[in-house]
Amino acid sequence: MNSQVSVNRIGVESPRRELRLSLNGVLWALQILWGFFFAGSGFGKVLLYDAALYAEAPRVAAWYAAVPRPLIVFIGVCEVLGGIGLFLPAITRVRPKLVPLAAAGLAVTMVLAAGFHIVRGEWALVPVNLVLGGVATFIAVARSGRRPTAPAPLTTRRALISAAVLALMVVTMIIPTWYRMTSGQF
Repeated sequence: MNSQVSVNRIGVESPRRELRLSLNGVLWALQILWGFFFAGSGFGKVLLYDAALYAEAPRVAAWYAAVPRPLIVFIGVCEVLGGIGLFLPAITRVRPKLVPLAAAGLAVTMVLAAGFHIVRGEWALVPVNLVLGGVATFIAVARSGRRPTAPAPLTTRRALISAAVLALMVVTMIIPTWYRMTSGQF
């Protein structure tokens, strides 16, 4: 038996599959994870358009009291669109150059958030902003130069995969956030 073939449980030889870590694979994983995180977090901020939810928000995070409601909603919309922009253009291959722009926009948002928290003396929140912004910066740089996604015509397969990923986002991030915030568990 050579190094390219392995024997499975029923005694049949099959090609060995090796797990190979590549920059492209890491970028895809980060794009999906960061996209889901930012879309979910941003959606929670968008829900603060409701005056009753906005009034409860400082109980969860003190900084909400220092920011006008329209600005919080605007930041939320930017985070939702940026989160979706981290992966949807790459999956569909329609305007994939938007991925590094979305990542750069989220990185700027996190740098501004870190500055805001520094000014307020909320030092515990700064490392999170820096990690989120740092990874967004990494995605922006890598997808704009080192590992860009090539544009291609939209196919039915990519459209279905995109719809499935968006549905997964809605089920795992958007609906739970909406339920938690509107059912008094905020």
